[in-house]
Amino acid sequence: MSVTHKQVGPNRFRESFGRYYEDFEVGHIYEHRPGRTITETDNIWFTLLTMNTHPMHFDSEYAKHSEFGKCIVCSPLTVAIMVGMSVTDVSQKAIANLGWDEIKLTHPLFAGDTLTAESEVLGKRESAKRPNAGIVTVRTDGFNQHGTLVCTFKRNMLIAKRGFDTEEKARY
Repeated sequence: MSVTHKQVGPNRFRESFGRYYEDFEVGHIYEHRPGRTITETDNIWFTLLTMNTHPMHFDSEYAKHSEFGKCIVCSPLTVAIMVGMSVTDVSQKAIANLGWDEIKLTHPLFAGDTLTAESEVLGKRESAKRPNAGIVTVRTDGFNQHGTLVCTFKRNMLIAKRGFDTEEKARY
């Protein structure tokens, strides 16, 4: 995680997170920590918030008769946590998320599992329309506590160049 501190006044400093477009290098891998242990409550609340009515996520009696024998974590929750874990490393300076591609759920995640993630920079290029930004592509992989890949996706983001992000202009 790229954390810096800049002086904003006499004897006063502010944390600054994230990477500017110039800081990304193809092939670099960022390990996102800390991990996150998923609870049954997390899974049920997310399922209810998103109006997902599949009983595999909240009905233990139904789920015990499935091939998994218990409830599985709702897939979009896995993706959402992985995205959240990656923010300080890859999108804290983003102007916009441009899209997610090739989302693959490769192994079920269960309540009690601990999710970790890492992102590899796959590509970067100058924006054709915005001279103050560039487009960065990463692949983010999520793993359970046993090191088993549970989810992977590619993500494209419009990232501010140094000197052009909102954080530098904000006076809060």
